[in-house]
Amino acid sequence: MSNTEEPKVLAIIPARGGSKGITLKNLRRIHGKSLLGRAIESAVAATSVSEVVVSTDHPEIKAEALAYGARVVDRPAEIAGDTATSESVLVHVLNNEPLLPQTTVFIQCTSPFIDPADLDAAVNRVTSGELDVSFAAVADHGFHWGLDEQNLAVAVGHDAATRPRRQDREPRFRETGAFYAMNTAGFLAANHRFFGRTAIQEVPSEHGIDIDTEADLLLASLQGEQLIDPLLVDAVITDFDGVHTEDTAYVDEYGTESVRVSRSDGMGVSRLRAAGVKFLILSKEANPVVAARATKLKVEVAHGIENKAEYLARWLADESINPARVAYVGNDVNDLGPMDLVGWPIAVADAQPQVIQAARLTLNRQGGHGAVREVAELVLAARAEKSAESKSFPSFTH
Repeated sequence: MSNTEEPKVLAIIPARGGSKGITLKNLRRIHGKSLLGRAIESAVAATSVSEVVVSTDHPEIKAEALAYGARVVDRPAEIAGDTATSESVLVHVLNNEPLLPQTTVFIQCTSPFIDPADLDAAVNRVTSGELDVSFAAVADHGFHWGLDEQNLAVAVGHDAATRPRRQDREPRFRETGAFYAMNTAGFLAANHRFFGRTAIQEVPSEHGIDIDTEADLLLASLQGEQLIDPLLVDAVITDFDGVHTEDTAYVDEYGTESVRVSRSDGMGVSRLRAAGVKFLILSKEANPVVAARATKLKVEVAHGIENKAEYLARWLADESINPARVAYVGNDVNDLGPMDLVGWPIAVADAQPQVIQAARLTLNRQGGHGAVREVAELVLAARAEKSAESKSFPSFTH
């Protein structure tokens, strides 16, 4: 995102608290990251966008937006209900800007997969003066039908008696709702998102999902798994509290602490060890329970470590491990240093927002509830896939 003092391209993300289909839908997570967080990250990553603003009426959404680095505009009640239009929200934000942007980008949280490159392509056609509006849509080569007054099927956009091949049919385009880049002055004059010279910014069909129901969330989660790079690593390093545990402790009247861990995690670590993947627990916590758990898991441990990044750098050098092929799993701000050293910084699902932002991968599971097992299975799956590829292409050298 550019750092110009006077924003020329303002991204506005409406995110109200009310939702009929899914309660607090904008805060629901896909692979540990909220729909709102995903929208903000896509906007921030677009080089053409100068600033990101979230309009909301809900304190939790406001906190989430601030955590991801967006500016927040408090939305008044009169435009926060079910009948309020998106246009009214955009106008409210723009009317309160000290300086109007040249281009306004309307982004919706309900589209969880927005490629910043597609955003840039749409914005650049508007800022260059080529277009007044550019919006996201996916191509659709299907046969469309409607219903007449007798509720009988009527062909729409094609001759029912002719069945051309898919490649011979002209595509129709379905609006995804993901984003709309608009000339600001033209939008304010029209008070509508479609005006003047309007063109489609075609996006991949897999980016066309729109979250409206629980089933949509499940589909998006499954689709998101396919977009994650294989977790090919030679070592896994984890924090302890908040990763192997719920980040809580039981304390008796004598001050003795105990923690709850997942047996599923233990099996995951065992499987990693059997596969030859190095495993290290690296923790600031000095309590002997950390070492006791490591002993049970038969893995290396370093606890009571104040500067975890410094320790990890030495460990990687001593072990001669390429940092790019190392995963570090954390949950809190003292994990940011070591996460920055490795190729695979990973956050548990309930990690602090700063940690989730720094992560290359956010897990579905929370600390103490199978997060380590989830990492283990991803690592093992990536290794199995790599092995299968190698067998598919045998070497003929002698």
